[in-house]
Amino acid sequence: MQRYANRSGESGVVAYALGKDSITVKFIGGGRYEYTEDSAGVEHIARMRELAANGRGLSTYISQHVRDRYARKLD
Repeated sequence: MQRYANRSGESGVVAYALGKDSITVKFIGGGRYEYTEDSAGVEHIARMRELAANGRGLSTYISQHVRDRYARKLD
């Protein structure tokens, strides 16, 4: 996993990993969730990838737009 830049200093996201059609997000509590194009939608995965690369807004985006639309919890 790649460390999330957390440019705001207040994110609940600590790391992420990109897959072919997915993004796995690790949160402060240690939980890792895999979001896929099938579970969350192509547009959401594209936006989450962009936010992850920018290091800002990923946690907020997930809570406002994706919520529990993850494919699976890994931890």
